[in-house]
Amino acid sequence: MSFELAVWHEPKPITKEYAENVFRALRRGEPASAGAHPGVAAFAGQLAEAEQISPEYALVTVELERSDEVAGAAFRLARACGLVCYDPQRRLVHNLEPVGAYPGMQMHTGDGMILVDPDLQLVDDALATMSPQNPFTALVVFGRHFIQSSPETGGYELEYKDSVRNEMFRTHVPDLEAVQDAFTEYATGECDFLDRHDWQRV
Repeated sequence: MSFELAVWHEPKPITKEYAENVFRALRRGEPASAGAHPGVAAFAGQLAEAEQISPEYALVTVELERSDEVAGAAFRLARACGLVCYDPQRRLVHNLEPVGAYPGMQMHTGDGMILVDPDLQLVDDALATMSPQNPFTALVVFGRHFIQSSPETGGYELEYKDSVRNEMFRTHVPDLEAVQDAFTEYATGECDFLDRHDWQRV
């Protein structure tokens, strides 16, 4: 079984649904679905696992066992080349912007995705994929703080750690929207989520 990623250029952020439609059209050989861009050739020339299919897009194909390793490199390179990156397995699109307030912030998911400087829409979409097969999502600013969530009975567990003070807090929220709001606020440097919920020190 293989793992695929597709990269192409978009002039502005796109939704995962739009990305899925573009991806399918490109695979059908409809190049007008995306515009030709020099970043496509640059991307394919720098990643061994990538093949430039056309001036409009490149495809990364690897064995499933190497997917996490290669995907991380592909995400970073796509951004450097000015391209969006679509993951058809997870049905997630990695846009160039908007990103959070902390340069170098990482997103980790329970199904193995590790991404530096994720765009905010991707964070929202990744949270919606949590399941028994993908049991958590976390945003981490190493050495400073992190936020993490996991599904649990009746809603979601939400955790926050201040690494500087070595203080860990936990709360329960009833729905995904509350988790997404907290992650967005965290990523953009806001602290409203800390006042909005009742936390227990862990």
